[in-house]
Amino acid sequence: MLVQIVSIVFPVFTVIAVGYLYGRKHRPDMIATNQVNMGIFVPALIFSALAGKSVDLAEVQMIALGGLVIVLGSGLLGWPIARRLGYAPKTLLPPMMFKNAGNMGLPLLLFAFGEQVLPAAVVLFLVENVLHFAIATWWLGRNARVWGLLREPVIIAGVAGVLVSMSGIAMWPPFLSAIKIIADVSTGLMLFSLGVRLNTAPFAQWRIGTVGAVATPLTGMLIAYLCCLAFGLSDRETDILLIFGALPPAVLNFMFAERYAQEPEKVASIVILGNLVALFSISLALALRLA
Repeated sequence: MLVQIVSIVFPVFTVIAVGYLYGRKHRPDMIATNQVNMGIFVPALIFSALAGKSVDLAEVQMIALGGLVIVLGSGLLGWPIARRLGYAPKTLLPPMMFKNAGNMGLPLLLFAFGEQVLPAAVVLFLVENVLHFAIATWWLGRNARVWGLLREPVIIAGVAGVLVSMSGIAMWPPFLSAIKIIADVSTGLMLFSLGVRLNTAPFAQWRIGTVGAVATPLTGMLIAYLCCLAFGLSDRETDILLIFGALPPAVLNFMFAERYAQEPEKVASIVILGNLVALFSISLALALRLA
């Protein structure tokens, strides 16, 4: 079992380590790179995953529902934790709710379960992103800009991919091949970018960072487990949702905190420390399923 876990997490964390070492030496500005990745490469991955094959929405609807329950349930469990420890809910809860389904989740699920789970992984990524943009914008900024959400490239790509898949239109194979070439850039670049960002860890706020780093995967896995029991999900659906629940906070949490001046230093600490300890939480989730 240990060999299986290592074979799954080693490629993911090796790319992250390469990004960290490169960032430590060269201090690259990844803003433009990340914008291109989120604007071109990731949408291409989403579109190719949904449009390149006939996606049975009935097969992924429980995954989508499970993702919704995990995100909202993590917030409900996090509320008393924040109150008990004296942290602002607007600071602690978003990182607990909104997980790194892009930089780490997509590559990890692909490495763990193969290409056949890509539609489910993409659906989780879309659910998490729609909820993140909608809830964070409304809660932190008190300004739910629906049209801004609908203009996001990842949302447009997801909707287009679902429509193509449902219509039964056969895409021209050379066109799909071109999209796949673009899409293949995304996963490695997401992990590399995450490694570079680890160099900016603000350890001065280590207390709330530690609380968030530990509470995020524990509450996520607990909600995922209860959700799978309640809905009677299959083993593969349980595997996917448990890994999703174990994911660390998304880097996007820091960007929202900075935009709305919601204690960005503390949020950054939660995000960075959460991604540092993800090796242990993800290994735990894999061990539970492989056992």
